Amino acid sequence: MLYYMLQIVAFQIVFLLVYDLFLKRETFFNYNRVYLLGTAVISCILPFIKLDSIKAVAPKDFVVVLPEVIIGNLNPSTELDRQIALQAGIVMEEPSIPVWQIVLWSGMILTALLFLYKILKIYWLKSQNPKRWKGNILIVKLLQSSAAFSFFNTVFLGEKISEEQKPTVLKHELVHIKQWHSIDLLLFEFMRIAFWFNPLVYMYQNRIKALHEYIADETAVKQNGKKDYYRQLLNQVFETNNLSFTNTFYKKSLIKKRINMLQKSKSKHIALVKYLLLIPVIFSMLLYVSCEKGVSEINPEQTLDLEQYSYTMSLKNGMDAETKKIHDNYEHFLYSNKDYVSWAEINHESYEISYSVHHKDEKLSEEFTETEVSNKDGNSYKMYMNLKSPFDFFASQKSNKSVMEIEDIDPRDFDGKGEVPYAVIDKAPTYNKCSNLSDEKEKKKCTSQEIAKFVNKNFNIDLSTKLGLEGRQRISVFFKINQEGNITEVKSRAPHPELEEEAKRVINLLPKMVPGEHAGKTVTVPYSLPIVFQIQS
Repeated sequence: MLYYMLQIVAFQIVFLLVYDLFLKRETFFNYNRVYLLGTAVISCILPFIKLDSIKAVAPKDFVVVLPEVIIGNLNPSTELDRQIALQAGIVMEEPSIPVWQIVLWSGMILTALLFLYKILKIYWLKSQNPKRWKGNILIVKLLQSSAAFSFFNTVFLGEKISEEQKPTVLKHELVHIKQWHSIDLLLFEFMRIAFWFNPLVYMYQNRIKALHEYIADETAVKQNGKKDYYRQLLNQVFETNNLSFTNTFYKKSLIKKRINMLQKSKSKHIALVKYLLLIPVIFSMLLYVSCEKGVSEINPEQTLDLEQYSYTMSLKNGMDAETKKIHDNYEHFLYSNKDYVSWAEINHESYEISYSVHHKDEKLSEEFTETEVSNKDGNSYKMYMNLKSPFDFFASQKSNKSVMEIEDIDPRDFDGKGEVPYAVIDKAPTYNKCSNLSDEKEKKKCTSQEIAKFVNKNFNIDLSTKLGLEGRQRISVFFKINQEGNITEVKSRAPHPELEEEAKRVINLLPKMVPGEHAGKTVTVPYSLPIVFQIQS
């Protein structure tokens, strides 16, 4: 969420710079009004466009990552949560609210209350002062005041304004009413509530208010002439209101700008070309957003030199420096273009593998198996391989480890002797208690739940006091279930050595499993288990 807010701020900076540098001094007031309103809204929408195009793709893991086990105090919010927790063997905790969210919502509540106060003040002025209707316009006479402003169909006129000036002021305020300027200002009031911390919203509102005055001045000056209009602006005893969503006739900070703008010659129509600057600006922002989500808009029909991403490497000797450059470009292209996939063809005789890039709609042989390749940043692409056996994939990664990162498990750990990755195994290892289930999917689910329950029951939570731990301690455990169903090669990684040893102790205590099977033979299967040790204060 914070990242999207930063994007909104960045886009608004660009839009305001374009306005101040190229459009602000032009007399196309209504065009400028549309520009400010449009870009303010567009800047809030652009960062979220990518959310409509992202499709969640479930990766096919070669090392199964079991559901996360959370050790701590049970505090489920609903009875359903309690049942799920008991079934899964996961102990739940009410998540704490980040400090930045508390600050954000507190600011939004305060600005909303301030806005409500301003609205109530408007209605208080209407109720406490004399008023009369002129057609569908309500005119409120402000006692002991020389202020003049409007809000929707209501014009507030101070009784100290001279009778000579009132027609001009009223004409000016009627322009605000007829052009619905109050809606513009309310839009920015709501944006000030949502983005109270963003100074650019206040800058937007100040610029739109100035434009409103220019538009109203341009119409009102036709009634009295420029000379008399200037005199009325300069001779008035100024008294302004501090309501940011009302259009104020007398405002000291705007008087000079309004007079300068009235004296300015009309902009030539050729200057309208400046508004075309909006096209490359928005296009650049869309391009940026597309790059952020890892998808470039590329027409499948256009001609691309895909051969530049092809290379062949030996599974024994790995890749040299030149091949590594091609490989890096190959991966960068695939991560950035979801319409393209990788083909990896293994030559089982020469023990070589050839990589190439193809459009996703291009047909290939049925002997190719679909896999998902991802990096640490969460980016991924699809790869199709002619796997003769499950070991082939891991053999191909011995000197090409960057192709896939899997929870710090080194593919070289898989020696190919009776070991099969979880993604392609026929029957996964099963907890004895779950072996009577007929459905393979249910067996896997039951096994994961039983392992979670076992870890929760046997983990020594007193370590938190002994080690003086606070907050969440994340532990990653890696192990294998061998051909006899025993737990082997247990490794762990944690912030504290004693947590690592405790995690290894608990996993080694796991009961003997029904071993996994592939092609009718018992095999070894690697696993990864994340454990979150939640220490209550």
